[in-house]
Amino acid sequence: MNVSVESAGGMATVRCQGRLVRGQETALSCAVIQQHPRDIILDLNGVTAIDAAGIGALVSLLAAGIYLRVVPSSAVRQVLRLTGLDSVFEMSESEFSEKAAAECLFSVSQAS
Repeated sequence: MNVSVESAGGMATVRCQGRLVRGQETALSCAVIQQHPRDIILDLNGVTAIDAAGIGALVSLLAAGIYLRVVPSSAVRQVLRLTGLDSVFEMSESEFSEKAAAECLFSVSQAS
């Protein structure tokens, strides 16, 4: 699995490509933990498969108090739906809509 990080201001986008499976999940965890306490968009559009270890990594990040906004691939969305975790994670159809929403909130909070 390939993990890349893009940071801008108080937000970081962590992009994953490949299979989020046992043995590969630590790359995701390390990348996200290094970005904390920023707002994190977790772009999983490039994830072709996810197993219990990958799901466990996502849940562990939440349990550690890291707030994630997830942009899932269809494979990830299906597994999250099947496990009932789709209601636990904030999910979005695209990373760009998440960035726009975050920028809008940032602008509003600065104007106050």
